[in-house]
Amino acid sequence: MPLAELEPSRFFGESFLERSATYERFLQIDSLLAWIALLVALAIYARRGRRLMSESAAGRVGTGMLLGMLGFGVVWLTQVPFGLAAVWWQRRYDISQQGYLEWALGSFFGLGSTFLFVSVALAIAMGLAGVLRRWWWLVAAPLFAGIALLFTFLSPYLIPDAEPLRDREVLADARALERRAGLADTRLVVQDVHRYTEAPNAAAAGFGPTGTVILWDTLLADEFPRSEVRVAIAHELAHLAHDDTLKWVGWLALFLLPATALIAFFTRSRGGLARPEAVPPALFVLVVLQLLATPLFNLGSRQLEEAADRAALDATRDPAAGRALLRRLATTSLTDPDPPAWSQALFAQHPTIMERIALSYEWEEERGRR
Repeated sequence: MPLAELEPSRFFGESFLERSATYERFLQIDSLLAWIALLVALAIYARRGRRLMSESAAGRVGTGMLLGMLGFGVVWLTQVPFGLAAVWWQRRYDISQQGYLEWALGSFFGLGSTFLFVSVALAIAMGLAGVLRRWWWLVAAPLFAGIALLFTFLSPYLIPDAEPLRDREVLADARALERRAGLADTRLVVQDVHRYTEAPNAAAAGFGPTGTVILWDTLLADEFPRSEVRVAIAHELAHLAHDDTLKWVGWLALFLLPATALIAFFTRSRGGLARPEAVPPALFVLVVLQLLATPLFNLGSRQLEEAADRAALDATRDPAAGRALLRRLATTSLTDPDPPAWSQALFAQHPTIMERIALSYEWEEERGRR
């Protein structure tokens, strides 16, 4: 059934449509303001950050690493107000139970992994720039892609509060769906998130022997029928069967090559990335390029999600359960089922709820014709 023939009011009440639109509109504006604050902070740091260089006796690479870590510390501080505002809004609408201090501490400690990544990346890039000069990016881009590939492979083992799936019925369903997807020995884990949110979710991580389906414990709550859980599992198994995690790494590699080349170009006036004074503008250029590339990454992600939805329909042959799951996901997460096109382009990695519902009807019509 074409999307134009489907009205959101056919599946959701008017009060929910108004409430979800209001809820998401605040978060969208909050995100846009956070982006602006991020760019302003990094632009100022790019112009004035090198003044701090003389205070360090850590050497060329060490000073660059310190400037990189300081830059991301500044970024974190600028994002804290917007993150707290999002937590307040989610608590107000009963989407999250996370406390403000808990969020702030989690965000701060999460910054440690960012610092580690930035330090390693800068050490590699500056070391290469010291040897290869302006052509360092030709080696750095594939090297960074290789690091991303390794992280993707190991990521399932870094998921906090996760344990193996033990529900026998759900496990049996998952193994049957796994065989239909052409997979074997997929890791199935349950992540404990109910302390923070009641919203359900599932995800796929890793590839090959580390391929893992992560189910939030909120998805396995009593209000979710077994048929809907099967649809969610089939969707995530499709991501693994389609090698979508590897496609993400491939897209990242395509982004890194021109991105590192542009960083090399825009830092020449500071002596190239071999010099620590080039680190602040390099961070600014990187973030600008990431923001510009976000709509393209989101578009690619939505295409992968649509293919996974179709594969889940083929595997479960239960479009009614798929629609019921989508409605439940929307109502429990307060997701606007038909958001504006601009917000979909900037923020959404999934098709809209209405687009996914329309796909289920199209699948039924195609099956009926066959």
